[in-house]
Amino acid sequence: MSLLVMVTLAGVHDLLSRRIPNRVLLIALAAALPLQAAAGAAGLLDGLAGMACGLLMFLPLYLLRGMAAGDVKLLATVGAFAGPTAVFQIGVATWCIGGIMALVMIVGRGQVGAVLANLRDLLRPLLLRAAGLPAVPVPLSRPSVGGMPYGLAIALSTIAFVWSRHT
Repeated sequence: MSLLVMVTLAGVHDLLSRRIPNRVLLIALAAALPLQAAAGAAGLLDGLAGMACGLLMFLPLYLLRGMAAGDVKLLATVGAFAGPTAVFQIGVATWCIGGIMALVMIVGRGQVGAVLANLRDLLRPLLLRAAGLPAVPVPLSRPSVGGMPYGLAIALSTIAFVWSRHT
């Protein structure tokens, strides 16, 4: 129940303000780890492994500026509740839901051309290097097409995962 309350609060807050408050994540973490520890050392290790898995799944996207730090911390906190196997499944579902959300937003805003141009600019140096040619990364020719409330995708994925396990 604590997990569902936390992801709902985080998802709604992210949707409304494009931020996930640290206090929500800290309170949830303060609930998750003792709950896991109540199951013994194995439970605590499962919670810590889940945190690490959630963190490692989204950290590369944060480092590439593909998502905000709050999203990474949110999935790590989900992992503290759910453990590594479940958070991996939730993370993969989040990528799928997030991709669908992004496509809807891009098409809805009429920004398909800008996204394709930015994608070309991002991939060009990689493709040149793969072909053995020297390439210097070039800044994006257009600004980002905007942020997405990825916390909402994490919340939806988590709720769907829990619901699928309890029906």
